[in-house]
Amino acid sequence: MTAASHPSDTGQTFAGRKGRRPAAVGVDPATLMRIKHLVLRAKTVVEGFFSGSHRSPFHGFSAEFSEYRPYTVGADLKNLDWKLYARSDRFYVKQFEDETSRRCYFVVDQSRSMSFAAQGYSKAEYAKTVAATLAYYLTLSRDLVGLMTFDSGIGDYLPARHRHGHLRQLMICLERAETGRGTDLTLPLDRIAATIRKRGMIVLISDMLTPLDEMRTRLGYLRSRGHEVIILRVLDPAEIDFRLTGPSLVVDLESDQEMTIDPAGAAQGYQQRFAQHEAELRSICNDLGVDYYRLPTDAPLDTALFDLINAQSRRGRTVMRNRRASAPVQSGGAKR
Repeated sequence: MTAASHPSDTGQTFAGRKGRRPAAVGVDPATLMRIKHLVLRAKTVVEGFFSGSHRSPFHGFSAEFSEYRPYTVGADLKNLDWKLYARSDRFYVKQFEDETSRRCYFVVDQSRSMSFAAQGYSKAEYAKTVAATLAYYLTLSRDLVGLMTFDSGIGDYLPARHRHGHLRQLMICLERAETGRGTDLTLPLDRIAATIRKRGMIVLISDMLTPLDEMRTRLGYLRSRGHEVIILRVLDPAEIDFRLTGPSLVVDLESDQEMTIDPAGAAQGYQQRFAQHEAELRSICNDLGVDYYRLPTDAPLDTALFDLINAQSRRGRTVMRNRRASAPVQSGGAKR
């Protein structure tokens, strides 16, 4: 998918794997954004699409086998694998996924560039609605959700929890106006890596309009610690297609720099640089196993969220298969 792709091309992972989408059944984004309360927006999307037939792929992994580890004194004997002992003459304990629910952290960009609003509502409003919808859905599934907002610095931080009042506090943090100017993606990724001790899912929601020099290192570090990482790139269709019809005065939202642009001469160069930037981002995600989605702000949220959740369901099954295949199998030996 190139930079000039049609804005309806949402939810395509870079790996090219796509589940079968249902027809969009949620409300149009422009209609959804007329709902002032973020909780009601999230509830509208979740109840309109996920109710009934769509089972949560985020919940229920706690009873899944993860891997083997050597037996140590004091380990629970009920998890000893006696069949493996018969083959290898060594004691191994079956290790399972954490008994707690899945932890998910939303890292949401609140820099000034997110206030761009050619659709009548801003990228920030769309991004907040995506984060709120997923948080609402995961909370219903009894998973733990956390939040970090950022611009050129760290804004709000809430640890991943599931308790009374936590979702309300998360929504309050999301509803705060964008006050920062610049975008520093390295700071929140460093902070989240230093803060989260247990493996979880990290969802970065941003327009990604920033240099990518340090992204490979930061994302690679998160992946090396076992975190699932998803990037949701929220863009206004006007940014993708460079929708200027005549000479215009444009203002950089983060630096306040003004410049006059003639679309006839600037469009090609803009689209080339935009495509190069996105290709670099996609390459980083592909190399590191990070799911990447482009979310134009005119795309129905139910379709984009279906792709996101479907991808995580497939990943969960793939991880479990890979771990089973890598379990230690040793030939029998003489007894000590």
